[in-house]
Amino acid sequence: MRRFENKTVVITGASRGIGAAIAKRFAREGANLVVSANEDAVHAIAEQIRTDGGKAISFVGDVTDRASVKALFDAAENAFDAVDVSIQNAGVITISRIEDMTEGEWDKVMAVNTKGVFLCAQEAIARIRKHGRGGRIINTASGQARDGFIYTPHYAASKMGVVGITQSLAKEVATDGITVNAFCPGIIETDMWAYNDEVWGKLLGNYAPGELMKEWVRGIPMKRAGSGEDVAGLVTFLASEDAAYITGQTINVDGGLIMS
Repeated sequence: MRRFENKTVVITGASRGIGAAIAKRFAREGANLVVSANEDAVHAIAEQIRTDGGKAISFVGDVTDRASVKALFDAAENAFDAVDVSIQNAGVITISRIEDMTEGEWDKVMAVNTKGVFLCAQEAIARIRKHGRGGRIINTASGQARDGFIYTPHYAASKMGVVGITQSLAKEVATDGITVNAFCPGIIETDMWAYNDEVWGKLLGNYAPGELMKEWVRGIPMKRAGSGEDVAGLVTFLASEDAAYITGQTINVDGGLIMS
């Protein structure tokens, strides 16, 4: 399928993991891609998309900085004339006991995961309203937006904040033909989850690398970790015309780990 021919999709946090998988899926479906991250590795994602016959530009920036966010969306419009879909996927996590957690950790996680969603959605909505043909805002939340986990109160708060932003904006822009939705990835095979396995493993009982991940996966009804492609399937659906009457929703993609 090429559901996104002549549509421009902006994705933050697209240098690896879920973001890179989402970008590649949109490219296969004909979209113009603007892939962004805070590291040069994002250039390789755009290059791979172009090598495979797709259209993509890359941008290194900071989602917590308004000027950088504006420059990202300027680049999208300069390259492809308009923005149709914006996916706020950039995210960070740290893990530590509450008495060891620093104010700097709290501020960084909240800035990237929550303020970053706000700044990018704000800019994207302005651009989508300008061209007047509607669009899609899709935000990355987390299973911790449903059920906060031990040693990550800042991360849980940041992702619960994403759900609140999603619901509020969905009500505000509904009559503009813009839908706003979020998704909650569960245990996905990414660099972030490798970090989670290592650090949580030490704090929860000196697990050897990989052991805690296996224990978590046994608790998933489907008995496997998810892949970036599992997430990309949901995201492209939410961005498609088939999801035109879905807004303000936060959807789990976690193999049945959390059923609420």
